[in-house]
Amino acid sequence: QKAVQNPRLLDLNVVDAQQARRVLDRLVGWELSGLLWKKVKGQLSAGRVQSVSVKLVVEREREIQHFNSEPFFRITANFITKNAQGKEVSFKAEAPSRFENEGDAQSFLQKCVGAGYKVNNIDVKPTRRKPAPPFTTSTLQQEASRKMGYAVSRTMKIAQRLYESGHITYMRTDSVNLSESAIQTIGAEIQKQYGPRYHLARRYKTKNESAQEAHEAIRPTYFENQQVSQDRDEQRLYELIWKRTMASQMADAELEKTVVDIGISTQPTAKLVAEGEVIKFDGFLKVYLESTDDEQEEQQGMLPPLSVGQSVQLDDMTATERFTRPPARYTEAGLVKKLEELGIGRPSTY
Repeated sequence: QKAVQNPRLLDLNVVDAQQARRVLDRLVGWELSGLLWKKVKGQLSAGRVQSVSVKLVVEREREIQHFNSEPFFRITANFITKNAQGKEVSFKAEAPSRFENEGDAQSFLQKCVGAGYKVNNIDVKPTRRKPAPPFTTSTLQQEASRKMGYAVSRTMKIAQRLYESGHITYMRTDSVNLSESAIQTIGAEIQKQYGPRYHLARRYKTKNESAQEAHEAIRPTYFENQQVSQDRDEQRLYELIWKRTMASQMADAELEKTVVDIGISTQPTAKLVAEGEVIKFDGFLKVYLESTDDEQEEQQGMLPPLSVGQSVQLDDMTATERFTRPPARYTEAGLVKKLEELGIGRPSTY
């Protein structure tokens, strides 16, 4: 209604952009598709986006083929100390740098035999974590793939059904904006469910220069509804959208990161480092935590209470051989993310 009441002139640059895409489709798509039918098999199509996607996949495969895996050694140690209740607890520390060959790792371990270990330094830093913005088409596809293992096409089919049933806003969008009325409704819902401390109204800006932002971000239409469907897939995807949208309007999580340096009596220049993280205020983490493609990241736990100068008892120390790994093949989520970073394709093509 607002748009109808405020007509504006057509932006001819946008019209030209559409025509350029149409010309490109004819130069690239029509020419190449015919060739594919002749040489590979019928019904294949090569377009502006598909052709580049294939190129990305091929380039990644070549990188993997040409990758030379190199061994290295990582030193980890387990220490024992007493916690506040006087009970023995263990914690883990690592050598900050890795060793290139077995001989170096072996000699480091030998020098540690019979050594004494004490806490040289404790560094405690308060940190904050911000919530991710509400979903766009590509971020929804990526999270549904990581968190629930859904293929991109499956996510879009389920989202289409949720949209047609009136449970979510339009699912083809590259905008992270929420309407003012949605921001107010979410704020009221957060305060009702979790209390005022958890609420922080936020307005997000897209970082993608080619975003058209014709629609809102993907969000529930009625935030009071947490149960919308008997269909398990629909309900799971809806919950993901509900949680992500709610979290986007919640307070930062407040954490305390502790880094402990442990000195080795027989090697004054070397040290072992233990890291831990404590959540002081959960904020948006009460509702939602974003996933990453890199499953290597270990969650840091809590450390027992330690003080500078305190001696700690070594339980065991090991040097483990690891190998440098080639870049992984793209997951569907990873490919969509890469295309979006390069400004290729639109929400409807993903």
